[in-house]
Amino acid sequence: MQQESEDACLCPLEGIIDVISKKWALLTIAMIGNHKKLRFNEIMKNLKGISPKTLADLLKRLEAIGLIQRKAYVEIPPRVEYSLKQDGVELRKVIRPLLEWASTKQGERYRASPCLKESS
Repeated sequence: MQQESEDACLCPLEGIIDVISKKWALLTIAMIGNHKKLRFNEIMKNLKGISPKTLADLLKRLEAIGLIQRKAYVEIPPRVEYSLKQDGVELRKVIRPLLEWASTKQGERYRASPCLKESS
């Protein structure tokens, strides 16, 4: 009788892990999910310490892989909103336990994040 292994196949992670392992990626996904849709400056305000270039690059990458969507409105001044696509919503659900765990940790090694909030 062959024993079933509890090892997980890591092959599917190769592409996505490069993106979500970036410093601000999971926080950005959680933040957008908390608010349903956010504008660039609102994300900047909530993610203290991120540079505008880093955020712009991250949002482009998250959009390119299908986790978020960017909606530009033809208005003056221009308005752009970011929201989660279905894959982003699903990712947010599975990272929630990690964010909850991290929010319980204290001290220099771990830093709690203000981005964890129940979504309605």
